[in-house]
Amino acid sequence: MRKTAPTLIIPRAADLGHGLTVRRLLPAAAQRSVGPFVFFDHAGPVTLAAQDTHAADVRPHPHIGLATVSYLLSGEIIHRDSLGTLARIQPGAVNWMTAGRGITHSERFEHPASFAGGGLELLQSWVALPEALEECEPAFAHTPADALPVQESTGLWLRVIAGTVYGHTSPVHTLSPLFYVHAELQADAELPLPTGYRERAAYVARGAIEHEGARYTAGQMLVFAPDATGALTAPSPATVMLLGGEPLGARHLFWNFVSSRKERIEQAKADWAAGRFALPPDDHDEWIALPEKPAHG
Repeated sequence: MRKTAPTLIIPRAADLGHGLTVRRLLPAAAQRSVGPFVFFDHAGPVTLAAQDTHAADVRPHPHIGLATVSYLLSGEIIHRDSLGTLARIQPGAVNWMTAGRGITHSERFEHPASFAGGGLELLQSWVALPEALEECEPAFAHTPADALPVQESTGLWLRVIAGTVYGHTSPVHTLSPLFYVHAELQADAELPLPTGYRERAAYVARGAIEHEGARYTAGQMLVFAPDATGALTAPSPATVMLLGGEPLGARHLFWNFVSSRKERIEQAKADWAAGRFALPPDDHDEWIALPEKPAHG
């Protein structure tokens, strides 16, 4: 039986300004989402000069209808939100912010801490919420790296960021079936594809991997067919993020808003423009204006 090759997603560069650029994988024309994951960005690694650090800050901005998942490979980010949360996001920890009916937050940098360990390198994804929970109460949860399950074998190390996969369950609370994994492969190591989920993808953050005789390099995302089997192999050391889960249905995206209903997006746009979103209590003197056009699909 002929096997279906993975859908290949090539990153699009997005400039956040002041030297901070990202590789954007989701949403893409070839694949709008993977399971409940509707957005996936890889920023950095980048090191900014002290005088450029404040200019690169991500000022307060709103979200609805999703959960943001921030995961650092290096560096540090200071998170503030409208719930009054102040958290230092550090490598290996999971920072899961459920926007629900609406939340605002900022992501700011400090020199030199934000660029330690080779520069700031962030993987940020958005997870859509089930329709019945799109208007849930907003929340923020920080899970330290040492609380997450880790598996090691010859040439392979992996951490389960969220969900249940490879026989491990992350303590991170999620609202729909999904998985998210950080894997480090040494040369010649193998990593079996996850099973038990309808939609699965692998993102090559560093290095290169091979699957079914084809080679994929850093910055590329592979979305596997439902019947795909086998393993990923690493011809040289590689960092791979695995993600997926059960799809939740079509979602509309505009700027930082996600919803199953177009009219809800329009309401959120009007609310932000009119100043009806609360800002972080200790970061409310500036904010990002509503764009005329969406920054992504």
